[in-house]
Amino acid sequence: MAPEMFAGGTDPRIDPPPCGSEFETLMGFLDYQRQTLEAKCAGLDADALASRSAPPSELSLLGLVRHLSDVERFWVRCSLMGQDDAPLYWLSDGRDSDFDFPTPDAACVQASFTAWKDEMKFSDAALCSEPLERTVLVPRHGEVSLRWILVHLIEEYSRHNGHADLLREGLDGLVGE
Repeated sequence: MAPEMFAGGTDPRIDPPPCGSEFETLMGFLDYQRQTLEAKCAGLDADALASRSAPPSELSLLGLVRHLSDVERFWVRCSLMGQDDAPLYWLSDGRDSDFDFPTPDAACVQASFTAWKDEMKFSDAALCSEPLERTVLVPRHGEVSLRWILVHLIEEYSRHNGHADLLREGLDGLVGE
């Protein structure tokens, strides 16, 4: 018998459109990657979500959710839309603190997932309001287009979903995409 791939046994994700416009395709793949991370976290309690992979790594599913909240916030809210909002989890010295959190509990998990969903909602509205050709100047990256930002977001999620695959399999044996 093959191991389960998703909590609940069925794939909850929606495939990207196979024949959509460029924008629909890019947004479809971004949504698919977001749904993949959510599926990897499904059905786990706070302790499991905060469980570290293997020392000295600090990787955890909860940390990935927090990290991707700030990734969306930086690239869309701050870089694309020009808002001066502070990062949610990065420290003033530029150090990532996404994987540093107090003792994991339901409130910490809820706050982290709420922040992630809020950033995704903001991103979706902002991304839909601008043309793919729009460019912005981003420190350390130079001039980038909205198209580039979307591809970068997909790349970030895809890379970290590989980590999420290993983390989830180590927790309870769920494997797969």
